[in-house]
Amino acid sequence: MNKHLSVDAVVIGAGIIGTAVALELSKAGRKTVCVDRAPKAGYGSTSSSCAIIRVHYSTLEGTAFAFDAYHDWEHWSEYLGSNVLANLEVARFHETGALVMKTEGNGHLKNVVENVRALSIPFEEWGEDQITQRLPGYDLRCFAPAKRMEDPAFGEPGAGRIAEGVFFPTAGYINDPQLASQNIQVAAEAVGCSFLFNREVVQIPSEGGRVKGVLLADGTEIKAPVVVNVAGPHSSKVNELAGAVSDMRITTRALRQEVAHVPAPEGLDFEGAGLVVSDNDIGVYCRPETGNYVLAGSEDPPCDAHDWADPDNFNRDFSDQATTQALRLAQRMGGLKLPHRMRGVVDLYDVTEDWLPIYDRSAVEGFYMACGSSGNQFKNAPAAGRLMSGLIDYCESGRDHDREPFQFKLRHIDFELDTASMSRRREINPDSSFSVLG
Repeated sequence: MNKHLSVDAVVIGAGIIGTAVALELSKAGRKTVCVDRAPKAGYGSTSSSCAIIRVHYSTLEGTAFAFDAYHDWEHWSEYLGSNVLANLEVARFHETGALVMKTEGNGHLKNVVENVRALSIPFEEWGEDQITQRLPGYDLRCFAPAKRMEDPAFGEPGAGRIAEGVFFPTAGYINDPQLASQNIQVAAEAVGCSFLFNREVVQIPSEGGRVKGVLLADGTEIKAPVVVNVAGPHSSKVNELAGAVSDMRITTRALRQEVAHVPAPEGLDFEGAGLVVSDNDIGVYCRPETGNYVLAGSEDPPCDAHDWADPDNFNRDFSDQATTQALRLAQRMGGLKLPHRMRGVVDLYDVTEDWLPIYDRSAVEGFYMACGSSGNQFKNAPAAGRLMSGLIDYCESGRDHDREPFQFKLRHIDFELDTASMSRRREINPDSSFSVLG
């Protein structure tokens, strides 16, 4: 292979967002190469994503961004381009809908409902009868605050019941997040993008305050005026490599997370008839999983300690965290049985201080970042690709994005996104859920 390449843009990271950025840069006419240390697209933290597609977010901007991307998942073949679909196995969107329980802890969803109503996103208010009709046997007694299994009061209901929830029909999950990334890779290659796998970026040189490209561990030098950091849990290390951290008010860290896969209760076809459920009262979200399993993840209640990790050296074994999540869900789902050996995934989120993403330029000219995905940005990948391509065009044309932030017109809905809300220099957003919910 040629050890010296010259291109218009380098994208670091071939996960779901990295491939989407590479696709849009290539469609915009930039000669682009996407580099990843893994053997294939989507093999990093994307492969462990719960891949939930939903529109309920704590901020109006986040809600609009997610709803825009929802339309791409709904019409996946159109997003990829019909010219690349021949003999291509494509990821499937299971549009199950999402039910979010109204609790004191989430303000009975007042802000969330205001957001979706402002954007004309469909939703339904469900009472107990509708909830239990869709989730037979679901115990609606209150158990808040969420507790750990070693707590003496674990499993003891408190006062009151969950009386209502909000159902969002425009929600569900992707059956194979890795395959979705590889679908986008094929689409990107069809418009001229190149991918280099099993390649690690070891230097990001700059000169006169301007990025010059990247140097790979095998000695390959790729010269480029634009470099985009989409390295997921490694994003903070890549920012440091580029010397791009000096003016960041919002930063990223890798957070270890566990997700449990447990068999559905006997007689409950959760895989066929289940849906995405967000239950703040027990601090757990869930969705159907292949084999009539239930996927159970933490919504980061205060009792769940944050396990900050080194992305190059962290423990992939299950702890009692996954068991705690499964047991919390068992409070709701009667007959949920824990397997003798826990199944599921242990991997990393890339988390900012307010759990909202950074889609921005940096202090180094030509170096951009799409990071801080915090476990809640998988669904936004198509929109994020378009945003980053537009932002790069805006900045490379000489605009001062830090003083006059890029206003990004969403493709599928009538909304102009002020990207200052995604800036590395923003203040912590008080409207955030400060959890994986975003």
